[in-house]
Amino acid sequence: MEDFKDKVVIITGAGGGIGRCHALEFARRGAKVVVNDLGGSADGSGASDAADAVVQEIKDAGGVAIANKASVSDKAGAKSIVDDAVSAFGTVDILVNNAGILRDKSFKKMTLDDWDIVMNVHLNGTAYVTHAAWPIMYDKNYGRIVLTSSTSGIFGNFGQANYGAAKMGMVGLMNVLALEGASHNVKVNTLAPAAATRLTNTIPGRDEDLDKPDPLRAPALVTPAVLYMCRDDAPTGKIIQAGMGRYSFAAVYSNEGVSLGADASLESLMDVEESFTDMSAAQEGWWRRRNAG
Repeated sequence: MEDFKDKVVIITGAGGGIGRCHALEFARRGAKVVVNDLGGSADGSGASDAADAVVQEIKDAGGVAIANKASVSDKAGAKSIVDDAVSAFGTVDILVNNAGILRDKSFKKMTLDDWDIVMNVHLNGTAYVTHAAWPIMYDKNYGRIVLTSSTSGIFGNFGQANYGAAKMGMVGLMNVLALEGASHNVKVNTLAPAAATRLTNTIPGRDEDLDKPDPLRAPALVTPAVLYMCRDDAPTGKIIQAGMGRYSFAAVYSNEGVSLGADASLESLMDVEESFTDMSAAQEGWWRRRNAG
């Protein structure tokens, strides 16, 4: 509990689902929470007072919270989220980038507008809010940032080219920010959640009763992984999968490969195909360590 007492926590997309559960649990543990949510529909259209409702829940339980209804995909709106945190509470300690929408279609049928809006909310929106919070955390030598990815990006999922591309982009952003923040105690990790929410209910074939959800698909079961990534002694640069009461790490591995020199050709590569495709001794992060400097 002490890890989060009086910490200032921003959670985007916290008006419902997984983000709401994050907000309630951080507040229960004594954090001061900025509940951000535009309050739009699952496809990003419209607006509502969803953030106000969560803030009221927190206050009714004796917690401290404020609402922000800006869109993360708008640069000025994203900055206003961080500005509101600083104005109300003086700083930002933890940022959980959770806001997202879905516009699912096969790539052949997808419009570029559907591509752009999903990329803007997920990847650009995450970058915009993180960019506004980064100097505050960097200057005070403390920050915890969570980026929300998905197995749809890490492993792929039919009909989610826009969503999957944005979500895999989170891993690349994390890899860089974890390196850049290391010297200033800014730790950056990535979550890949699984839960029953109004967003997942827009996926064809998924028609779960959200009023009577499967207990194992409850959004609250994702939150322990976020708390783990935001502790004082949190790891950095890690991908954690969380859902249905299961928690696991995912990682990118490389093998040692082969060295063919300046005369490499398709033919010489095919001659050693068995060696260069062998992943039996692959290591996490090996390529980066091998090529450092």
